[in-house]
Amino acid sequence: MISDPTVPAGPPAPPPSPAPGGGIPDAAERMDREELRALQLDRLRRTLRHAYDNVEHYRRAFDGAGVTPDDCRSLEDLARFPFTTKADLRDTYPYGMFAVPMSRVRRLHASSGTTGRPTVVGYTDGDLSVWADLMARSIRAAGGRPGHKVHIAYGYGLFTGGLGAHYGAERAGCTVIPASGGMTARQVQLIRDLRPEIIMVTPSYMLTLLDEFERQGVDPRTSSLEVGIFGAEPWTEEMRREIEERGGLHAVDVYGLSEVMGPGVAQECVETKDGLHVWEDHFYPEVVDPVTGETLPDGEEGELVFTSLTKEALPVVRYRTRDLTRLLPGTARPAFRRMGKVTGRSDDMIILRGVNVFPTQIEEIVLRVPGVAPHFQIRLTRRGRADHMTVRVEARPGAGPELREAAAAAIARGVKDGIGVTVGVEVVDPETLERSVGKIRRVVDERGR
Repeated sequence: MISDPTVPAGPPAPPPSPAPGGGIPDAAERMDREELRALQLDRLRRTLRHAYDNVEHYRRAFDGAGVTPDDCRSLEDLARFPFTTKADLRDTYPYGMFAVPMSRVRRLHASSGTTGRPTVVGYTDGDLSVWADLMARSIRAAGGRPGHKVHIAYGYGLFTGGLGAHYGAERAGCTVIPASGGMTARQVQLIRDLRPEIIMVTPSYMLTLLDEFERQGVDPRTSSLEVGIFGAEPWTEEMRREIEERGGLHAVDVYGLSEVMGPGVAQECVETKDGLHVWEDHFYPEVVDPVTGETLPDGEEGELVFTSLTKEALPVVRYRTRDLTRLLPGTARPAFRRMGKVTGRSDDMIILRGVNVFPTQIEEIVLRVPGVAPHFQIRLTRRGRADHMTVRVEARPGAGPELREAAAAAIARGVKDGIGVTVGVEVVDPETLERSVGKIRRVVDERGR
């Protein structure tokens, strides 16, 4: 077993070929499954004890479930412990879930709080170092190398994306261009002038950047970009194909969430592009039935749940992410299981007149329709006693009235044929839909107003 120093208490064009390769794996990435499971159990037992001894919420929750840290004798015993939800973090706002005194906390991040109180997360020196290590590992797996220039267009500030990517890229020996979000025309100019090899941004904003390249009369495939590391929102294989064909670069996925760490919890390897390898030496994944909470076997789709294994300031035990995916065997990093692309969120599922609808289903239809960009929003209203859905989608620059009308009809027909519900469709002007840190709010539910 390895030592454990981290726990102190235009026309379509193919992307570049071959892929740059995922770099030399570190010692943890070279473990076999037996070594990894032994390490996970050791770290898990320490995490449960750390949470129980130092966080009142966990002490009450464990006691209420009739379990103690000593009851965890195998990884399978984790299923006996209670879940943690975002509501728990909001109910203990701001610092009730912290397991260390504030004198040891070196940074705070927080969610936007658009649906209630924000969730506040803290990091010790050790947490920040582990985060930088795992983001560096992720960048290497995506094809990044020392000396590469990394253009970071994630938002900086309380959002974890910008700073998480920033310190990880520096730890990987890269040169950081901290562009942050917004000022799209300036972003394109910076890419053209500074010639980064890597860009880290939301996939939807990357499409906005590609539109801006083309608006400026520049073929984005002629840029210096070789790899895009895209995260912070679900995206489909159709969107990957569009980004790679229009941008002439490799598009890979990165996954994270602030409650668990931030970006770098899992990473897709550029040589395979077959799902995100979870860095299981620091985060133990489970997939559960989103209704019953029952743990599901690998390969079955359900809600992703994470337990942190090395976090000091804010350990999380069985945190329900609400993301829907499945766990698969490792490939490019055999020690670590992969999670499939997130297909949606259990709390984003829309039940429209008895039919389950996910935003990613709408995205797949939108991406097949000429004349519109993959920037859309779903609005739910009530007409009399019936629910009604309207899909608002942005037109591509230059799309005239006839093309917009045809696109609206094609989207409505695709939703009816593919999902089985009738929806309204509005094709709006480019850059009309409101964005936040590069993302569009996908679902606006006005039925309760």
